[in-house]
Amino acid sequence: MGTSVGIGFSMRKNPVEAGHEAARTALERAGIAKPDFVLVFATVGYHQQRLIASIREATSGAPLCGCSGEGIIAQDDVAETNFAVGVMVIASDELRFGIASIAGIGGALAGERLAEKVAPLVASDSRAFFLLADGLDFDFDPFVAAFEGVLSPSARLPIFGGLAADNWASRKTYQYHDDEVLSDGACCVVMSGQGQVAWGINHGCVPVGTKRTITRSKGNIIYEIDGVPALEVLKEYLDEEWSIKWNKATLNLCLGFKTPEHLRQGYEEYFIRYITDKDEREGSVTIQSDVSEGTELWIVRRDKELMMNGLRSIPRQIKEQLCGDPPKFVLQFECMGRGRVVFKEQERMELVKSLQRDLGEKVPWLGLYTYGEIGPIRKYNCFHNFTSVVTAVY
Repeated sequence: MGTSVGIGFSMRKNPVEAGHEAARTALERAGIAKPDFVLVFATVGYHQQRLIASIREATSGAPLCGCSGEGIIAQDDVAETNFAVGVMVIASDELRFGIASIAGIGGALAGERLAEKVAPLVASDSRAFFLLADGLDFDFDPFVAAFEGVLSPSARLPIFGGLAADNWASRKTYQYHDDEVLSDGACCVVMSGQGQVAWGINHGCVPVGTKRTITRSKGNIIYEIDGVPALEVLKEYLDEEWSIKWNKATLNLCLGFKTPEHLRQGYEEYFIRYITDKDEREGSVTIQSDVSEGTELWIVRRDKELMMNGLRSIPRQIKEQLCGDPPKFVLQFECMGRGRVVFKEQERMELVKSLQRDLGEKVPWLGLYTYGEIGPIRKYNCFHNFTSVVTAVY
């Protein structure tokens, strides 16, 4: 039998019609009647529960996982709109997919709770985790430290994925687990069997200022930079309307941290962090991973040319790992800050098509625009912003 994979896509506004269309198209393209696993990415204009129920019905109740995104990348389509859904169906006697989820990811024990559910799904032939989590209340470092701390060393696998988005509203994102639609949650897929994973990562940002130092912080909140409230420092780089156009301001400027020495080989000079929130009374800003006092940082911005060239470098990274084997399918986790706010529709489509041409135009391909990306650097699981993470299963 091997592995059969199909991709379906719909932009219908009725959630039942959209779910059925995307799921049935995916099944037809895979040439199967019932899948072993279903992956769903959708935008937030839909009634989410009705959408997922329709997909579950069309796929005969097969195990389902997924999340909401700012936009959807689905084989021949790239759509950043309130109404878009992409579905991947997989039937395989080579690969197995186990799924688990939790509600409430803000607590200190969230990573442990998910790991306890995932642990029974991990086997000696498990290859990777795929993690999809709420993009509004997620602190990567303590979550993943707790997650990996529960698992035995032999069960610690590379983690790929992204943070659920809600089309710039920053109000509520969604995570899907079978019939459930969660918010402030996380779901995880354990992939096992006769398969391997190859991946490529790139961001394309450049510094616009001199080196600075964090002088007061707690967890993922930065209070002071060079002894000055963090917001005051950022105002030097923002226009007068920064407060009322915060999302737009932070799309153009973000924070860069020197890549640690143990990750330097095979990655760019800086790790990028998106500023998710601000507290004007405290003068603080929040990012999606922890940072300690004394850490050096740079104010950085996106560079369109670097982003385009970097995205085209990803297939080279992946092909070095594939060693000539064709991918069974590809998942793309793309930062929302690398979508329509930078590239015109035709440019976005051409960038995806260039990736597909390099890795195989007929390879099933599904992705989403996220509020944060997850992908390993060497053997270390890392969190990224303003980044593209492309994962090929072969």
